Amino acid sequence: MNLKDKLKNLRTHSLLRSRRLIETSCAPEVMVAGRTLLAFASNDYLGLASNPVLIAAAREGAARYGVGAGASHLVSGHYAPHHELEEKLAAFVGLPRALFFSTGYMANLGVITSLAGAGDAVFSDELNHASLIDGIRLSGAEKHIYPHLDLNALEAMLQSCDRAHKLVVTDAVFGMDGDRSPLPALLEMCERHDAYLVVDDAHGFGVQGHEGRGSLNESGIVSPRIVYIGTLGKAAGVAGAFVAGADEVIEWLLQSARTYIFTTGTPPLLAHALLASMALIEQGEDRRRHLARLIAQLRQGLKLKRWKLPDSATAIQPVIIGGNDEALAVGAALLEAGLWVPVIRPPTVPEGTARLRISLSAAHTPEQVDRLVATLMELEQSGR
Repeated sequence: MNLKDKLKNLRTHSLLRSRRLIETSCAPEVMVAGRTLLAFASNDYLGLASNPVLIAAAREGAARYGVGAGASHLVSGHYAPHHELEEKLAAFVGLPRALFFSTGYMANLGVITSLAGAGDAVFSDELNHASLIDGIRLSGAEKHIYPHLDLNALEAMLQSCDRAHKLVVTDAVFGMDGDRSPLPALLEMCERHDAYLVVDDAHGFGVQGHEGRGSLNESGIVSPRIVYIGTLGKAAGVAGAFVAGADEVIEWLLQSARTYIFTTGTPPLLAHALLASMALIEQGEDRRRHLARLIAQLRQGLKLKRWKLPDSATAIQPVIIGGNDEALAVGAALLEAGLWVPVIRPPTVPEGTARLRISLSAAHTPEQVDRLVATLMELEQSGR
């Protein structure tokens, strides 16, 4: 099938994706094509992406360090704010050492391809993020996919595996369902089967745990077996990611992770801004409490009959509609009403589970959530 036919096939099955051009900063209300929309679309969970403190820090960082790193970290692109950020991140999540990556995707690829290879085995939840899946594919390791959150299936797979080196890989908060991984039980399983536990906390860092220290903190677990990945472009409001763990793990990543070694360092102005972001996260209990109230408000208000609202105590609140065509129609109707909620379709989610992915932020107001709830209830009842 040529590219034209492939694109036509996507269009036929309502799977063609498109971009919307945003003309204002990341916030609950954004300008798109000259029209103001109330957005429940971003992962800016604490509402920090347009925070004046971070804007001022970015300006200060640009004035001090310029706008580019100039080289990879291991050549001449490792600046003082990069180093300070790594030290503060490690201390914040309670692990010995951290390494700063340019994106979460790069971090996940680097971790898995550095820690697993031919002759090793990797065990992955079936709903893990695409970057984890791609890392496993690139690693060349033996791949085992277990049903979502099915610890019995994972236990059986681990018991039957004779590989000497094993990794169990999981999202902490799953990005399309908003449910959470049972990290203490996974760690106990890894200890019994002599495996590393790789935890991608993209949607938990800054939101979950005491002072936003993440899902490990919330679960009360610390172990040299844990390799922890946090994203800095979601709740932290800026960009980049980090990997934290035992000293020898981080040193090995620094020496071997191709996505770290062979890419230009992140502009130091962003690391400078992230240092300010960390202070806002640590002091952000009011933001997290407000977000929790909005989550409860949404869930109490959505009394759905045809569509489904899965269990989720996080800022990710999916409304499962089912078919691609109906999901797109609902998304279009929301846009007509001035509401922007992303429509997520396969292959991002399983066939038959096309959905609205509602993302709540501490920057939203109760009145804005009420507007979303009322519109969704009206659409479901009208059969739109």
